[in-house]
Amino acid sequence: MKLELRGITKRFGTFAANDHIDLVVGDSQVHALLGENGAGKSTLMNVLYGLYEPTEGEILVDGRPVTFRGPADAMAAGIGMVHQHFMLVPVFTVAENVALGAESTKGAGFLDLDATRAKIREISARYGFDVDPDALVEDLPVGVQQRVEIIKALVRNAKVLILDEPTAVLTPQETDELLEIIAELKASGTSIIFISHKLREVKAVADVITVIRRGRVVGDAAPSAAAAELATMMVGRPVSLTLDKAPAQPQETTFSVRDLTVVAPTGQRVVDGVSFEVAKGEILAVAGVQGNGQTELTEAILGLHRQATGSVMLDGEELLGRSVKHVLEAGVGFVPEDRSHDGLVGSFSVAENLVLDLYDRAPFARGLAMSPGRVAAQAKDKIEEFDIRTQSADELASSLSGGNQQKLVMARELSRPLRLFIASQPTRGVDVGSIEFLHRRIIAERDHGTPVMIVSTELDEIMELSDRIAVLYRGRLMGIVQGDTPRDVLGLMMAGMSADEARASAAETYEQTHRASDDTPGETHA
Repeated sequence: MKLELRGITKRFGTFAANDHIDLVVGDSQVHALLGENGAGKSTLMNVLYGLYEPTEGEILVDGRPVTFRGPADAMAAGIGMVHQHFMLVPVFTVAENVALGAESTKGAGFLDLDATRAKIREISARYGFDVDPDALVEDLPVGVQQRVEIIKALVRNAKVLILDEPTAVLTPQETDELLEIIAELKASGTSIIFISHKLREVKAVADVITVIRRGRVVGDAAPSAAAAELATMMVGRPVSLTLDKAPAQPQETTFSVRDLTVVAPTGQRVVDGVSFEVAKGEILAVAGVQGNGQTELTEAILGLHRQATGSVMLDGEELLGRSVKHVLEAGVGFVPEDRSHDGLVGSFSVAENLVLDLYDRAPFARGLAMSPGRVAAQAKDKIEEFDIRTQSADELASSLSGGNQQKLVMARELSRPLRLFIASQPTRGVDVGSIEFLHRRIIAERDHGTPVMIVSTELDEIMELSDRIAVLYRGRLMGIVQGDTPRDVLGLMMAGMSADEARASAAETYEQTHRASDDTPGETHA
């Protein structure tokens, strides 16, 4: 099936999320859509899937114009979509989720799940999915849940499958398995639109790469194109994809967490007896698939979880149980994962947001009143230093792009003397060029002698920044390893293995792979 988008434009008010985009997806082709967060990739696919109506332009299937008034129309035309956040009902079985929305009945109107189970088994066997139709979705690993979403689309005879940031919640091993599945789907005649901002994966899987920047197509590239070339197309200027950093020079240990436990309202231990320490002058990175306790861990350290038990010590002072204000005043800089909800006040100006944790202290306050001149001077310096793209320091923080909001939060937290710096998803939604700058600032804070703790779901970022890596799985610490630990070992730890088990398993896999390579028929061995 050939799919074509001509001049697709989608406006929200005066903002053009998509601006006259042309795209052609050929038969049995993996077409990657590459661009930074906020470039317009997901909006374009929501138009294609019938979730948004285009402001201008047309969609053609096999040369015929079509109009989609909803996902049902798109599915009827042979287009399926696996969203970044899965559309599954956790308490339903796999078969019930697959049947949902396309129910078949038998007898007196009873749901015919037997037919659905048969289809699931047939598709699962064809592609090696290994999915049990009667398993509850909530009991399945994230990678298997994603396969259920793919099965849903294939049951509905999808000829073009849209995968929106499909590796965002996967371990490295699950990512490799997904790329193999994509190759099998392509071989069977299914076309794939692979949406991502990850250069490594796009280069590995794509036949054609289309780069989108600020809602417009800036060009096509072959997967053989250099990563630096693709990054330049994404950002619009040359950027460096490597971070030069000197080895860490750890000093005394000033921050420690002991047996930290956080219990959710459901009674589940979302952080389960976690212990670690961070020395001055080193970066401890916390890795794990999103939703394995990282958020609750950082929030407990900050003082946001009253039901947390254990110990959080900074320079000999117990912080657990103290207020957020006290923790910040103790010298903790904190960048939350959700900047818009927890990191800034959208109705305050850029200048006001830059002094949120200092507004009541000199030199930004005199008595009970703020000092506007000092606040304005601080804003001018930090806007320039961190390249915050804003019309003025008086502009509302809510009007900034997501990447500039992130730079605003980072600028505020790195603008005062710190005894501990914690950043959760420090470069989420930031363009490649700004990532380079923010990574350098984090390294500079480490080299200044501050203990630094980074939480990220981007494994490349973890490996780039870390001196040591702590891996969380379902709230438990699987181990702490050195920053140069191989990706496959980290992936196994992210799936629930201890550090020792992961190393042994990775070594065994390596040995088996090379033994199979050595035993290739036709070769002669000594």
